Amino acid sequence: MKMSIGFIGLGLMGKPMAQNLLEAGFPLTIWNRTASKADDLVRGGAKLAENPREVAERSDVLITIVSDPPAVEEVLFKDGALAALRKGSVLVDSSTVSPELARKLAGACKDRGVDFLDAPVTGGTWGAEKGELVFMIGGDKAVYERVKPALDAMGKKFFLLGPNGAGQTIKLAMNLLYALEVQAFAESLALVAAGGVEPEKLVEVMQSSMGRAPILDIKAPFMLKHEFPASFPLRLMHKDVRLALELARQQKIDLPAGSAAYTTYSAVKEQSTDDPDYAAVARFWKKAQAGGA
Repeated sequence: MKMSIGFIGLGLMGKPMAQNLLEAGFPLTIWNRTASKADDLVRGGAKLAENPREVAERSDVLITIVSDPPAVEEVLFKDGALAALRKGSVLVDSSTVSPELARKLAGACKDRGVDFLDAPVTGGTWGAEKGELVFMIGGDKAVYERVKPALDAMGKKFFLLGPNGAGQTIKLAMNLLYALEVQAFAESLALVAAGGVEPEKLVEVMQSSMGRAPILDIKAPFMLKHEFPASFPLRLMHKDVRLALELARQQKIDLPAGSAAYTTYSAVKEQSTDDPDYAAVARFWKKAQAGGA
């Protein structure tokens, strides 16, 4: 019989991840603060819990993927999910949080006889829907091997990177890189447009050069059209760059490009009245050009 899975967090990434677990035949109990997001999964056979504690009580493996560190602490500590986990069960946190919080969760789990992995993901909503996410994992290999059948339903590549906290360290570094790549492209588009050349020409040349980056295969078409449907919301990227900078300060290293990016993402976030993808950082230069016209 397959292990019982609990899943907390049915956002842009979490819902398709949970759907893939369900389709793989895992008994699944779910909870989300907005209960209506669970309707499709319930119709497919998932059990909807009344609260996070109930999810944990029913689970051999509890997977959490929520928006930020306060949300993680709320569902696991305040709402009682962690306290309800059985001895010998496993908590897998796929949220993007600080390495410090990951280690805190690991310690709290150890006190209860529960195993823990920090296992943030990358791959976007399309990767979540196809079950092709990349997992960055911190924790013991034996624990990883125990839960790998469930991870296999959601991902295609798995990197065991070191002790608890290592997964989150790599994830913050990865998202900082993504943020910088998209911002650099937005700056280049602004420069080309200001020079009177069609921005599409930049993309044509870039795609045939060393400047090509796979992330821009996804983001460039939307940035050229100034349309930003949220695959990864800007508010979350803003949070992740902040966490990366906080980690850098703890380690006493300077990230000048990261600091500049955070200023730009902050400005766009404050000006946005919608909830756009982080590619909407391109709005910073569009507004600047409009202001200078």
